[in-house]
Amino acid sequence: MNTPKHKQITNQSAKTTSMSNIEFDKRHIWHPYTSSNNPLPCYEVVGASGVHIELSTGEKIVDGMSSWWGAIHGYNHPVLNQAAKNQLDKFSHVMFGGLTHQPAVDLCKTLIDITPLGLNRVFLADSDSVAVEVAIKMAMQYWACQGRETKNKVLALRNGYHGDTFAAMSVSDPISNMHSLFKNSLIEHYFAPAPQTQFNQRWNPDEIAPLRDILDEHHASIAALILEPIVQGSGGMRFYHPEYLKACRQLCDQYDVLLICDETATGFGRTGKLFACDHVNVTPDIMCLGSAITGGYMALAATLCTNDVAQGVCEGSPGVFMHGPTCMGNPLACAVANASIAFLLNADWELRVNNIFEQLSEELMPLKQHIAVYDVRTLGAIGVVEMKQAVDVAAIQKVCIQHGAWIKPFGKLVYLIPPFICSKTDVTTLTNALKKGIEAAC
Repeated sequence: MNTPKHKQITNQSAKTTSMSNIEFDKRHIWHPYTSSNNPLPCYEVVGASGVHIELSTGEKIVDGMSSWWGAIHGYNHPVLNQAAKNQLDKFSHVMFGGLTHQPAVDLCKTLIDITPLGLNRVFLADSDSVAVEVAIKMAMQYWACQGRETKNKVLALRNGYHGDTFAAMSVSDPISNMHSLFKNSLIEHYFAPAPQTQFNQRWNPDEIAPLRDILDEHHASIAALILEPIVQGSGGMRFYHPEYLKACRQLCDQYDVLLICDETATGFGRTGKLFACDHVNVTPDIMCLGSAITGGYMALAATLCTNDVAQGVCEGSPGVFMHGPTCMGNPLACAVANASIAFLLNADWELRVNNIFEQLSEELMPLKQHIAVYDVRTLGAIGVVEMKQAVDVAAIQKVCIQHGAWIKPFGKLVYLIPPFICSKTDVTTLTNALKKGIEAAC
């Protein structure tokens, strides 16, 4: 006799209820970039406030990751909390098709005001990767609506990373990144060598030649050049010379190619400028924003473009832009984003970021002498220690937690992107823990 379905569910429920959270998590929950067969250790969070994360085992650790670029104001922030509560009492969500609301209007006004001059149209998305997908679709539809359907490829940079959805994967480095497994399933685009001149080095104008050569030969089929301005994030945490970005803008104008700047990681002050494009006053045709837009509170992203792009996308058939996430323009997320951006702009964020930069530089640069370290580099509120070999992530994290810090290395990189509200003591806690982790793992 078959066991009734509800009986099976009841038995399963009893089985899982007896597990601890950590045990259940290990057996049944899949975390980012980890194996289901042999997952990395996971630590249970029971609270978070300011720059600290509290673990179920009692440790209070300084967050060195800003929850992957987002939590620039730390956690449990009273201003952001209140904004969420106020909006929740009104309405948490309505569809954005045919409806609008004050939080979205206010957010889009602010984004137009603070981003590079000329970005006057805003498409609200629900994640960083989707913002990139939207940007690529905009670029391709723009040229199709101009009667130039052959411009349907994208030019990207080696060592770039733009997200984990399929269009975003297709413009991320096809060889050295985590998506090489899918190369036979992705649309093939063009790739230029990664910029080599570092941020503070003497600019070499010859470096732009390979990119120029690709544009010269293939511009008739290239819709857009996509890049992460100044900082290549998950593709290697590389900081390149601002003149490279300026040259890219000039070449895109020369060869009739749209420029997409993916600022999902660099936006809202992380590099020492409000946006990385501001280092050389470049206005892209399309800009992607995310991560810190809500201070890490909620999922939200935005794709901005010029009036020319927006009008071009909607010329001819089909006359509309065919994209519409279900949670597009979520009022709750928009309200929190408004509070986060207002708080950022009204605080002395530039001084805070510069202080973090100086302290990271002072406290991390001595690691250049370490036998296992390949390079140390800092920019804005970013500190990177690049090792000569891939690191043991679990081992470093264990040691860092013992010394009061949360750090999430990947590959050869042990890095810090702390919240802007970190005190000097907090930053020192992070750098000391990072050093201890490297010593223990090497």
